[in-house]
Amino acid sequence: MLAPMLIGVLVLMLLAVPISISLGIASMIPFALNPGFAFDASMFLRNSLSGLNSTITIAIPLFVLSGIIMAKGKISEKLFNIFSYFIGNMPGGLPCAVVVTCLFYGAISGSAPATTAAVGAMTIPLLVSLGYELQFSAALVAVAGGLGVIIPPSIPFILYSSAVSGASVGSMFIAGIIPGLLIGAALMAVAVWYCKKHGEDTQKIQAHVRVLHDKGLVAVLLDSSWALLSPIIILGGIYGGFFTPTEAAAVSVIYSLIISLFVYRTLKLRDLMDVFAEAASTYAPILFIIATASAFGRVLTMTQAPQIIATTLGTAFPNKIALMIVINLFLLIVGMFMDTTPAILILAPILAPIVTAVGINPVHFGIIMVCNLAVGFITPPIGNNLYVASTLTKVPVMSLAKKVLPFMAAFLIVLVAIIFIPQISLVLVGA
Repeated sequence: MLAPMLIGVLVLMLLAVPISISLGIASMIPFALNPGFAFDASMFLRNSLSGLNSTITIAIPLFVLSGIIMAKGKISEKLFNIFSYFIGNMPGGLPCAVVVTCLFYGAISGSAPATTAAVGAMTIPLLVSLGYELQFSAALVAVAGGLGVIIPPSIPFILYSSAVSGASVGSMFIAGIIPGLLIGAALMAVAVWYCKKHGEDTQKIQAHVRVLHDKGLVAVLLDSSWALLSPIIILGGIYGGFFTPTEAAAVSVIYSLIISLFVYRTLKLRDLMDVFAEAASTYAPILFIIATASAFGRVLTMTQAPQIIATTLGTAFPNKIALMIVINLFLLIVGMFMDTTPAILILAPILAPIVTAVGINPVHFGIIMVCNLAVGFITPPIGNNLYVASTLTKVPVMSLAKKVLPFMAAFLIVLVAIIFIPQISLVLVGA
């Protein structure tokens, strides 16, 4: 039963059938082949609905909504200004400020494409006006936008936590901090290297930073403080035990509305319907994927897929290091062809028990999995961040794909360290 299901999903995806429909059809294959199989249409509907009946999943649409409100409220501009004030005059300072802005904005939106769109729409034109190459600027934002799924709060972390026992949302959020910061530092190192190699228009850059300095640190800091407080309130509230991740998502929505409508006044009441409509259209596909993936996962369990795959991999790769190398290469390939949401919902319940059996902490594996899949945001044919950056700049996707290679190399070097040094992920968790 397992082989026809997996082949069915693969064929349907190759035929460009939406992933939610592909999973739904594949879930019914065992029953179609064997009417005695205890998973009929009523069971499919029951499991699909039960997959949505989770407090954790409520956080996803709320974080999506919060991210869109922040984007419309031009919060990324406020963040960029404060970082530019401090490091703008350094070699590669403004590109580094873009990376740091993505780090902070990722802690607001929880989404890689949303981070790329919000930060890129403001920073790419600015970098180009200051003499930076268009392709470099777009590639930088596309790669740094991937930090949106690693820096907490992260929607993929929430999905992984809902799919894998032993990995709470709070633990995943805490575990993602150091890996996200290390990847951000690696991207900044590449940006500095690139700027030193190709040069910068220091006169234009200094003139831009001088405008911020003329305003004064207090003015710039006050203007950016509300934006800087957002991740502090969200993450501090979770880690301090004041509210759960789901409650934090609700707080994030309320906070983003207040500062966008009444503090910065960059959003009007008449804009809210468009914001809600965009949030609904963004979350609706995720909703259907979660529902059908729950049913698909139930069928996999009934066909003993995790046990079969675990036995196969354990026999073929008895060595722990060899097993991890194979799984990580597999995840990198999956990330090229499948979006993060279905990849986690389909593969996490299968792979997590396998790696846990060889002594790998499920939280550590969650970080590994999300970081692997994050590389897929900048690799064709999926490469969502590349498409977002391409839409913003009209630069062909393949041209951007070539430009991101040095950044991708730095990303992968840090990923290898994360894989083989568990404490990078677990030191803050205390595991």
